[in-house]
Amino acid sequence: MKLYYSPGACSLSPHIALHEAGLAFEPVLASTKSHQLQDGTDYYGINPLGYVPMLELDDGTRLREGPAILQYIADLVPLKNLAPANGTMPRYRLQEWLTFIGTELHKGFSPLFNPATPEEYKGAVKARLASRYTWLDGELADKQYLMGEHFSVADGYLFTITNWAKPMAMDLSPYPNVTAWHARVGARPAVQEAMKAEGLLK
Repeated sequence: MKLYYSPGACSLSPHIALHEAGLAFEPVLASTKSHQLQDGTDYYGINPLGYVPMLELDDGTRLREGPAILQYIADLVPLKNLAPANGTMPRYRLQEWLTFIGTELHKGFSPLFNPATPEEYKGAVKARLASRYTWLDGELADKQYLMGEHFSVADGYLFTITNWAKPMAMDLSPYPNVTAWHARVGARPAVQEAMKAEGLLK
């Protein structure tokens, strides 16, 4: 398998999942700025949408969209408990979390990365994100991880997106359960390994 990624982007999430799963894969750096691979290949020729992540299977099949890739990885190694079994209510809870993270937080941060976004609008964006993190803090009050006692691929996704708070000058100190959870996930060996591979940790 090949994982097309860009350091610190949302592709860190499947990068974490692959390390958690213990699966062999080839990381392929795809710049989100130049949209080229390191050998000069036009990344648009691989993914016409131009963004990461993309997972390429050994038979050449390509899978886009982080939440779909995460569930695919988890289902390859069911004994790792990275996702509940298909058809169960806990699996739908996982999908609920992946959807919330993708639509409310991932896309919520997007305007902050756009230099064309007016400053006054950025304030409104941060206020909306703050309301979501306030709710999330309550959800994490009595949990080790999003799904309870066990790490899931949703935790890797939320960790990745929450990493964006600091460079976007968003203060997470009002959310002690979120910050404790973030530290807990960040200390996991697979998370450390993925971050080191992307040059995010020394």
